[in-house]
Amino acid sequence: MRNFLLIDDHEIVRAGIASVLSELFKPSNIYEASDEATAIQRLKERPYDLIIMDVYIPGTDSFGLMEYIRAQYPEFRVLIFSMSAENIYASRFLKAGAKGFVSKNSGLAELKKAIDLVLNNRRYISSDLAEHLASGLNDKNSTSPFEKLSGKEFEITMMLISGKTTTEISRQLGISTSTTGTHKARIFTKLGVKNLLELVEMGNAFNLRKQ
Repeated sequence: MRNFLLIDDHEIVRAGIASVLSELFKPSNIYEASDEATAIQRLKERPYDLIIMDVYIPGTDSFGLMEYIRAQYPEFRVLIFSMSAENIYASRFLKAGAKGFVSKNSGLAELKKAIDLVLNNRRYISSDLAEHLASGLNDKNSTSPFEKLSGKEFEITMMLISGKTTTEISRQLGISTSTTGTHKARIFTKLGVKNLLELVEMGNAFNLRKQ
């Protein structure tokens, strides 16, 4: 019997995915989490054949959660199912260990295809994302400026955009405020912004959602 974990703050989304999984896999156990704390607790309880999670979950560092899953449970397969900008987030989460990225704008058939591929230890990316990644190889100007950032810098960028202070970021990541300040300075330099307002405006321009 397969075990699935759904991490999404919208109950109706979890119910919809659960319905799809129940139809495809009989019998199966489906567990849910609406926030980071609950997700971590669920992860500790049992092994999972597949984890389906959103990028944008209020109060949750989803990128950090993805890295936590990869570090603590490398055998767990993760499929990202999100409304967040595919061209910005997909490559980040795939590099962090996710096996696939599906837009919530995709049809049911596409979601089923992604689930099947990931469960069979294969990767899934949409045709649009594949085209975007391919064009990025040939056109350096076509990629997002956020691609210049390291994983840690991108994580801190998302926290800054969400309104977290240097102290809050340091506490959440378990690093000193001076280290956070150094990361922040590097982020501003790499992105060519002078202050937090410009960073937020750039984030809005590239459809980075506040978390």
